[in-house]
Amino acid sequence: MKISVVIVNYNTKKLLKDCLSSIFKKTKGLEMEVIVVDNASTDQSSEMVQKEFPKVVLIKNKKNLGFAAGNNVGIKKAKGEYILLLNSDTKLVEDSLTKMVSFMGKNPKIGISSCQLKGEDGEIQPSGGFFPSIFRVFAWMFFLDDIPFLGSLIKSFHPHPPEFCTRDPWYKSAHFQDWVTGAFFLVRRKVIDETGLLDENFFMYVEEMDYCFRAKKKGWQVFYTPASKIIHLGGQSGTSKMAILSEYRGLEYFYKKHKPAWQTPFLRGFLKIGALLRIFLFGIIKGSPEARRIYAEALRIS
Repeated sequence: MKISVVIVNYNTKKLLKDCLSSIFKKTKGLEMEVIVVDNASTDQSSEMVQKEFPKVVLIKNKKNLGFAAGNNVGIKKAKGEYILLLNSDTKLVEDSLTKMVSFMGKNPKIGISSCQLKGEDGEIQPSGGFFPSIFRVFAWMFFLDDIPFLGSLIKSFHPHPPEFCTRDPWYKSAHFQDWVTGAFFLVRRKVIDETGLLDENFFMYVEEMDYCFRAKKKGWQVFYTPASKIIHLGGQSGTSKMAILSEYRGLEYFYKKHKPAWQTPFLRGFLKIGALLRIFLFGIIKGSPEARRIYAEALRIS
């Protein structure tokens, strides 16, 4: 088996159908299996898969295990030489699987890779970046990496897409970076054998960065290439609140796991100040009640 595609689903029935349809329609001549791990959806997702995609391996969890644990269930079942963790809110518009597997085959030192993500409007989306050193977290929380040219020098934790005011071309070219997003996360079986599974202490968000960190410590490279592109809708299994709070929690756990103990208080301090700045900027100046609520909660948990 060349590649196993693992898709974790939670109440995204229509999107999952579109995603699966695009995989089978666009992928040509590649030995593959598709595994759907359903996290106890209540929208008839499992029934749809069983009825319309009988070739798909369906695993039904009894509860919502989250992204990391859900993917681990699929990884354990997978037989492929390569394993692709793919979000259910993505669609293939070309034979991305064959292109990316071919790319990996020609670059044996690259253990993890991702392609270019685009929204339905055609705009390029962020797809990973650099590990969150304490300086990069400081720059992120204080908006320093929003300053033109400075973000590139800093090598931002979250580089901006080219549509942002800085017009950063980062995601228009192929390059090595520290981590890539879990929306399209292609990993070699050898990497999994050496690195292990995703850390299930991350429910959602930061787990892919943690995995890249661990893989790079084993000597593997991480690469981003726009040579292939997919559509990614984004945020369909969660909310912006979940994304922000999960990233705050995930970063603190990441620091406790991988960084010297003295850095964690600095991280928490920067996150708190960043939350306050965002309450003021987005919640008060821009008048968003939702932003006030979300960052007030972020302030509380950091």
